[in-house]
Amino acid sequence: MIAAAQSVKVLEVTRSGLPNICGWEAEIEQIVNHNEPIFLPQTNLNLDQIKAGFACALHMHQPTIPAGANGELISNLQYMFEHQGEGDNHNAGVFAWCYSRMGDWIPELVNHGCNPRIMLDYSGNLLWGLHQMGRNDVLDNLKKIACDPNYQPYVEFLGTMWSHAVVPSTPIPDIKLQIQAWQHYFAAVFGFDALKRVKGFSLPEMHLPNHPDTLFEYIKALKECGYRWLMVQEHSVERLDGSGLWHDDKYVPNCLIARNSHGETISITALIKTQGSDTKLVAQMQPYHEAKGRGKQQLGNHTVPACVTQIADGENGGVMMNEYARDFQPVWYQIKDSNSDVVGFNGTEYIELLEAAGVKEEDYPTCQAVGQHKIWQRVAPNQATPEAVTKTIQDLNETDHQFHMDGASWTNDLSWVRGYENVLEPMNQLSAMFHQKYDALVAQNASITQSSEYLEALLYVMLVETSCFRYWGQGTWTDYARELYRRGEALLK
Repeated sequence: MIAAAQSVKVLEVTRSGLPNICGWEAEIEQIVNHNEPIFLPQTNLNLDQIKAGFACALHMHQPTIPAGANGELISNLQYMFEHQGEGDNHNAGVFAWCYSRMGDWIPELVNHGCNPRIMLDYSGNLLWGLHQMGRNDVLDNLKKIACDPNYQPYVEFLGTMWSHAVVPSTPIPDIKLQIQAWQHYFAAVFGFDALKRVKGFSLPEMHLPNHPDTLFEYIKALKECGYRWLMVQEHSVERLDGSGLWHDDKYVPNCLIARNSHGETISITALIKTQGSDTKLVAQMQPYHEAKGRGKQQLGNHTVPACVTQIADGENGGVMMNEYARDFQPVWYQIKDSNSDVVGFNGTEYIELLEAAGVKEEDYPTCQAVGQHKIWQRVAPNQATPEAVTKTIQDLNETDHQFHMDGASWTNDLSWVRGYENVLEPMNQLSAMFHQKYDALVAQNASITQSSEYLEALLYVMLVETSCFRYWGQGTWTDYARELYRRGEALLK
């Protein structure tokens, strides 16, 4: 299976000074599309001896901004180091330590006989930024836990969108490009073997699209790119009858179902991130303490350990910078010393252990993106057409103030769409220009994606889609987005 890709032993981290985010789509597709178990051959966990578990993920990101001394593309982390007196930029050194510290903590715990687990989600922007800054100390620490077989059972890297694009407002043709770009860059930094082990996906801002066609294309792209599961926020999904998830459903894998406006369906496994103050919960290891109060529960015909799943920013806020450093390691010593029946899992490990115990996908509770029940109540699946779905969405927008197609993310009070027309319109224009210029050419000759011209144009499309340019409000950040658009437009013209 992997032999066809052996000719590409190592991907360069950069080409023409730009991140290597395209050009090896066919080789990478062969590497990631496999059903071989990742954790099962080496896990030291036995479900029969486990009452409950917890799975924690850390999300790490810094955007790329056109703010170098001469307007160069640099990491926001570099800007923080160079402008220590602005805002919270004095935290730059602590942030860099946070990006690196798992490479110290995990080996230390393992070497002391502990059995830690952590899932890590690093945006492509951040990894490129660390390379640009020459922070090999951080990257080498990450390579240790990504590539050294001694630490692979304990650490799971999760895929994401390369430039931290929120999916509901990302042009549909760019969704797969973002996913593939991250896979390219991760392989360039950590190697193909490390990429082969990436089977879980982390949604930027935990933002799950709920438009039927966007969600369908998203899941389709994820599956085509070899992903087995993704993590979703509890309030971003509903049961198929429109009700909220039943309490116990949050602690086992769910089957996320998407139906598009043509009536086609697709599904993927989802782990449910429970609601709460994300950074505080993870920083203080609350998922472990919650898991101690959980037990085994029924899944189909099987009794399995529950799993409390959480994700948080890995560097952002005082609790992650300070309390996490205090609270992370003692938990693993406590579990070891007490011979506890509450353990840490990684997401793929938990799913593989359940499958090995006989659990099948049809045993999972089913869910769909929040708000979709209202659509399918009015449009029978066998009568679905794009026109019928579009009209139904329009009718619901006019008559139901609680209905929207903005998706759902970390919080319900933040829109990634409303008030950002000055970013979204250029973003959509740049995407359209890119596809108009390149889609037919790539269809005729796939090697076009290896050209430096294609790479640079794709990079600007990706960068304009970065969520940060809509998170911090109007001003400097929306100006960054418009400058990136201007440069991308000049390239494509």
